[in-house]
Amino acid sequence: MQPMNSDRLMDREFSVAPMLDVTNRHCRALLRLLSRHTRLYTEMMVTGSIIYGDRDHFLGFDQSEHPLAIQLGGSDPAQLAVCAKLAEERGYDEINLNVGCPSDRVKNGMFGACLMAQPELVAECVGEMIQAVNIPVTLKTRTGIDDMDSYEALQQFVRLNAAAGCRHLIIHARKAWLKGLSPKQNRSVPPLQYETVYRLKNDFPELRITLNGGVMDLDQVQTHFAKVDGVMMGRQAYHDPWLLSEVDERLFKQPNPDAPQSRLEAVERFLPYVEKQLSQGVSLRHMTRHMLQLFHGQEGAKPWRRYLSEYGPRKNAGIEVIEKALRFVAPQTCFVPAASRPNESTLMSGSIR
Repeated sequence: MQPMNSDRLMDREFSVAPMLDVTNRHCRALLRLLSRHTRLYTEMMVTGSIIYGDRDHFLGFDQSEHPLAIQLGGSDPAQLAVCAKLAEERGYDEINLNVGCPSDRVKNGMFGACLMAQPELVAECVGEMIQAVNIPVTLKTRTGIDDMDSYEALQQFVRLNAAAGCRHLIIHARKAWLKGLSPKQNRSVPPLQYETVYRLKNDFPELRITLNGGVMDLDQVQTHFAKVDGVMMGRQAYHDPWLLSEVDERLFKQPNPDAPQSRLEAVERFLPYVEKQLSQGVSLRHMTRHMLQLFHGQEGAKPWRRYLSEYGPRKNAGIEVIEKALRFVAPQTCFVPAASRPNESTLMSGSIR
């Protein structure tokens, strides 16, 4: 396989998948420290929560997180258009509609993968959002659901939504079984269908097609880059977040001179963010849970995880918990007192909006 030239590389996109109860603002702040070129996604935000709930909570993010997309869950075109506009006003770079989540809760709310059975409704939703905003509106979907899994049905789904104005689809390369499999099983039991995603790109060359599902390392990303426009990595990026530190240079030949050079430096660079969140009343555990796998595969990783898991949730837990946990993975470390560290603005640009 011939290496891609730099122009083609920068036309490709690497992203971390939206994951419920995972890719919140604290997770994204840590991942952004590791890679500038990785596109990040929020966890799915339900339209009703945004319209009737605490918008600052659901729509807030740190400006350091760009490029950042918000994923919406819903099936009411008017409500989706309202939420898309609110997200655009907050500064998001992309609106993504979830048409791939197979959980019963999502299905009962009439959004997620069950919407593949109603491609005309999805196209109406997409069209309304596109009319409401000036930023890209994208779809994340599956190759099919239950027995509605023919390539012709997938083609028609793509064709209808392309006609509504969608120019970018993210395809989880598995069908979803809405009857009989749990969401966890739906991430592994249905077989991967990479050739189906490649075929879609060939049949719709004018569209951007991103492949998702089963991507475990950057070697696989580079292989898929030869066939599609983008690759989205899911839980592997959470189970081994340090692999993102290679993305900018290896995938895009655009090394970030400000990136941390070691896992230890990544922790040090993340501490000002943690301190700021603590000062605003956020519990330490909401940050440390995303740091558990930072030393994946390294000596001391297990006691690091155990210490953070035990002491991070305790009442009044502070930055000292992280500093003490580091003795398991970096026993010679001597930390600069918090008051002497660079302040957060030099490390995590911008502020919570």
